[in-house]
Amino acid sequence: MRLKADLTLLFVSVVWGSAFVAQRVAGQLGSVYFFNGARYLLAALVVLPFALRSARAARQADSSAVISRAQHKWMFIAGLILFIGSALQQVGMVYTTAGNAGFITALYIVLVPVVLFLGWRERLHWLAFAALALAVSGAFLLSTGGRFEARAGDAIELAGAFFWALHVIVLGKFASKFDALSFSTGQLAVCGLLNFAAGALVETLPAFDWALVGAALFTALFSLGLCYTLQIWAQRHTPPADAALILGLESVFAVLSGWLFLDETLNLIQLVGCALIFAAVLLSQLKEWTSGKINASHLVEGR
Repeated sequence: MRLKADLTLLFVSVVWGSAFVAQRVAGQLGSVYFFNGARYLLAALVVLPFALRSARAARQADSSAVISRAQHKWMFIAGLILFIGSALQQVGMVYTTAGNAGFITALYIVLVPVVLFLGWRERLHWLAFAALALAVSGAFLLSTGGRFEARAGDAIELAGAFFWALHVIVLGKFASKFDALSFSTGQLAVCGLLNFAAGALVETLPAFDWALVGAALFTALFSLGLCYTLQIWAQRHTPPADAALILGLESVFAVLSGWLFLDETLNLIQLVGCALIFAAVLLSQLKEWTSGKINASHLVEGR
């Protein structure tokens, strides 16, 4: 069963990595907010039946079980943060490669302890400093090829990584108090509606394009719908350290997918940058792996 669970998580990593290709395709077709709005609302509809079933079971066990005002508040806050992170990620896709976006997005794992220190005054472990140094070095090599040359897309993806880190913290500190499925449905719906609202203000509704439709359906049904469900099942049958390592491969599959489907290439220095970022991600989780307390469901965001 453990092997089956590990293989399932490997499949999840492949899908999540390839989702950056779908997002890159949508970005090149000029759609940011309407694309995000469609895929997040569709994902909310996918999760909704499971949330309703969970709610019915909760009411049968406790007739007073209802969604509280506090849950509505934190669903909106989480959805707002998710909206900002997804918007920055998708805008960045217009100006950078799927591989770059995948690796830079992975930096949110390193940023989590930094945001916790800045916002909640939680103590930083020395491994966090080492991981941050590796991540900054890797991001520099990946984005510039060893030459200092600012790239708008990579900078936007880095800003998005900060909001993915903040989203992880909000989920860990507040969402755990509420029903997971209803909370997930709520934040996905809020994110989708905010994206549609932003699109109505600043974006022209894109012309019908099968490539755009396919990208939205793939990310909504497979990346956000199917894979989250598979992840929940698999993590019941494999150790947290296994899940952390396998899910951390998402950024690697993002680069491979960009090379396979979009003919994106990286030079040797950029590959070294990828290796440094991946090492930073692993190092940032080393303390949790050794204690067996890592929450692997927080390792991948966005998609």
